[in-house]
Amino acid sequence: MKKRIFLLSSLFFVFTTVWAQQEELWVKNGSRNIFGILNHQQGTGKHPLAIIVHGFNGTHDGGLNYFDTFSSLGYMCYTFDFPNGSVNSRSGNNTMEMSVLDEQHDLEAIVRFFKTREDVDSSRIVLVGESQGGLVAALVAAYNPKDISRLILVYPAISLGHSNDTRPMESMPDTTRIWGVPLGKRFYQELREIHSFDVIGRYEKPVLIIQGDADNVVPLQSTRTTLSKYKDAQLHVIHGGGHGFNQEQMKESFEHIRNFIRQD
Repeated sequence: MKKRIFLLSSLFFVFTTVWAQQEELWVKNGSRNIFGILNHQQGTGKHPLAIIVHGFNGTHDGGLNYFDTFSSLGYMCYTFDFPNGSVNSRSGNNTMEMSVLDEQHDLEAIVRFFKTREDVDSSRIVLVGESQGGLVAALVAAYNPKDISRLILVYPAISLGHSNDTRPMESMPDTTRIWGVPLGKRFYQELREIHSFDVIGRYEKPVLIIQGDADNVVPLQSTRTTLSKYKDAQLHVIHGGGHGFNQEQMKESFEHIRNFIRQD
């Protein structure tokens, strides 16, 4: 048992644009078309891959920040937009249809797709999930542990999937707005069915958790509960970090990621 705390559906793809080491790449999960950008590695052969999983109302743009870090480690890197995961998603922006379980299945489809690529080392696929994307990444790792070599969770909203909401569904409004983003009843109904703290520990490979001690969305205590569910996990606390990091805090976060990946 290792726990260390440091303070501080058929698939296909279509690429539409290629520039330098990056290409736009679409993955299909059934009828769902998922837009993303893949950062390549130079040279032939198989390369490890990091998949960046954005949070609530996020897009692939945030994942671009990880490209340099993973490229320096010899990794390809893919960042994408969940269908209906954001009002700005290029994969579909009807957030009334947002669903954590749909996002889980979309991410599983992306993992399956990359496992078949000749340039990807399928034994070294890393998931990096931020906030709600951390919950999605943790669920995918839990239900597909053989497919994920390492898991990185950044201010992960794992408690979102362990809902204590007992309101009758008929009493809930048809539309609820969070930070101005409209959500339907289904989003909340599904959260009651996930039981995230009961399932995430099925993943027993190494886990890195990065969390700010000034996060007012995902409390540090919640993240410590997440830490306790894993067999082999380490938590790095970013002093002054909120739910999202400034430039210096991101540099610190990336250094923890480099150290974690180098242990592989």
